[in-house]
Amino acid sequence: MELRQLRYFVTVADELNFGRAAERLRIAGPSLSQQIKALERDLKVQLFDRDRRSVALTAAGSALLPRARALIGQADELRRQALGLSSSEPVRIGYVQWCPTDWAERTAGVAQVRMDTWVMPSHAQAARVADGSLDLAICWVERADLESLSLEARLVGSDRLYALSFGQESSPVDARDLTVLVDSDAASWSSWNRFAEQFAAASGAQVARVDDGGVTGSTFFDHIRRLRRPVLNNPKGQNDATPPDLRRRPVQHPIPMWTWSLVWRQGEPNPQVHAVVDAFTAGMDSSALREPGVWLPQDDPHRAGAG
Repeated sequence: MELRQLRYFVTVADELNFGRAAERLRIAGPSLSQQIKALERDLKVQLFDRDRRSVALTAAGSALLPRARALIGQADELRRQALGLSSSEPVRIGYVQWCPTDWAERTAGVAQVRMDTWVMPSHAQAARVADGSLDLAICWVERADLESLSLEARLVGSDRLYALSFGQESSPVDARDLTVLVDSDAASWSSWNRFAEQFAAASGAQVARVDDGGVTGSTFFDHIRRLRRPVLNNPKGQNDATPPDLRRRPVQHPIPMWTWSLVWRQGEPNPQVHAVVDAFTAGMDSSALREPGVWLPQDDPHRAGAG
């Protein structure tokens, strides 16, 4: 039995839904199920009654839950004392527009964390880590960025980008039939522009240049209506509501994937920073990046075989 498995058990017990629990923990659903089954084998009890429609705690699971919470709390307190967190400065983390929704839970008992409210583009957040304004940042980077800024990176998330098109068609669209928008405001869209131009060069997609910030938001939707072609979405709008006259469509041949890196300074001496890195990336599933047909920029640090 491992403490990590107890954390997984408590999360499933809170959600009573393996899919939501896996998303909250940011691990693959099958991996979560396997860990719960391993815990049940070790304890020689069934913790959940589950079928295709519902998940419920068994009597044994209900009895174990408060004890598991207590053990996790004790372990967190021990870790706090070991790191001497009561007198230490918080670890400062910046992000672009996405961060794990359970970041406070992930770092409980690991370190004091302060999420920076100054949301800035990826390249700006990476530079703030390099100059010491932040300890960590969640951003999009390439290996060249890491080398020039003397940063380290680990994968903390990824988005499978999709196309938006005018009308009711929702079938998959080949990448070569897409338009990708590139904005003239490089100060705001440097990372996206690099990604979009590389994807267009690799896939045969068309590039359309705009100067109105219309790579996301309502202006982005207006460009789709004007172009009457499928347009690749920007990760900033990954979870935006789709207007009723537009449709999301999967992209294929190839499938564009956007990666989120957690970056920190090379040679970082603060053990709390490394503890937060471990907490944020524990159980991170990168298998989606290795699926057939997936495209990543050549210089993406999480590309298979990247050095």
